[in-house]
Amino acid sequence: MLNKLKKLDWGILIILLCLMAVSVIVIHSATVNNPLYHNHHIKQLVFFGLGFFVAIAAVLFDYRIVLKSWYVLYGIGVILLILVYFLGAEINGAKGWFRFGQLSFQPAEMVKIILIIGLAYLLGRRQGERLTFTKDILVIGSFSFLPFLLVMIQPDLGNAIIYVVIVIGMLWIGNVKYTHVAIGLAVAVGCVMLFMFLFNTFNTEIEDFMYEQNKGHWYERINTYVNPELADPDSKRQSEYAQVAIGTGGLSGDGYLQGDMINGGFVPYTYSDSIFVVIGEEFGFQGSAVLLLLYFLLIYRMIIIAFKCFDRRASYMVIGIVSMFVFQVFQNIGMMIGLMPITGITLPFVSYGGTSLLLNMASIGLVFSIKAHQEVYELADN
Repeated sequence: MLNKLKKLDWGILIILLCLMAVSVIVIHSATVNNPLYHNHHIKQLVFFGLGFFVAIAAVLFDYRIVLKSWYVLYGIGVILLILVYFLGAEINGAKGWFRFGQLSFQPAEMVKIILIIGLAYLLGRRQGERLTFTKDILVIGSFSFLPFLLVMIQPDLGNAIIYVVIVIGMLWIGNVKYTHVAIGLAVAVGCVMLFMFLFNTFNTEIEDFMYEQNKGHWYERINTYVNPELADPDSKRQSEYAQVAIGTGGLSGDGYLQGDMINGGFVPYTYSDSIFVVIGEEFGFQGSAVLLLLYFLLIYRMIIIAFKCFDRRASYMVIGIVSMFVFQVFQNIGMMIGLMPITGITLPFVSYGGTSLLLNMASIGLVFSIKAHQEVYELADN
């Protein structure tokens, strides 16, 4: 047990402690004037404590046990996604949470890890050989499409997009053929162009239909990004105020607890989805750069672990986790500065949220387990 704990990646652990400090401080600033959420920073600290326990305890478990049980985990994930659609609570227009008193659980977050484990197993069967279309890509596509579809109908566009990014990242590292990449890019570009054409051509009809289906917030988010000059001013307000707040932070920021846009309540969900706005306004470009540096170091450490793996399946899992984190950081910050459409994607390890934080820490625990058991794997092979 002690030998395995000694193999912990202390660099990642220190980075996570720094992200914890950033998260607690910033959440306190975002909620200090809101009596409904004023203790969220304490709850976040508790979630981090549980998360560190999960991540460190994962070192004691061999990740290969999880790999062998991938089909069981996949079945559990799909069943939970089906049940949450019928029995779950609706939050912010999406029916994707199980409520247990004051606590809530979002299955879509857990399925991200399950998807990574399942894809790693399927890709590992090829042992680094080029992926074929029928035996590999179609199988992986079918495996991934069901949870994607179940999450889309909640609707949870943010997590559905993350599923797609995970699949793309793992197919790339899994040695996909360049011809398949070219075909995929062509299909993706064609679908985007067709969507833009249809959305603009039948804008009124789409608006009426989506509002009839109680999906008006989807329409407003898409229309704000596609046609910002024609969008409803109220729909653009969150993005515009977020950019103004970040811009007013300048180089060094307005100072801790001194953000006027935050204290004025102009930007919603500053403790969750919009937490980067707090960092940008109160700590400026310097604070934002430090946060991005922490993310860079975290990703760098995980990529080093992936390169050193003797087991290809382990490398695939680490790259899947890296793909997930990189996209979430890019999407969350991008939507706050106007580069990406607004979705419900949180900033990893910084935004408030028990389910997402614990599962992100579980992902790190999986990386810790992979690092700790590589030497054992090598000895078993010889």
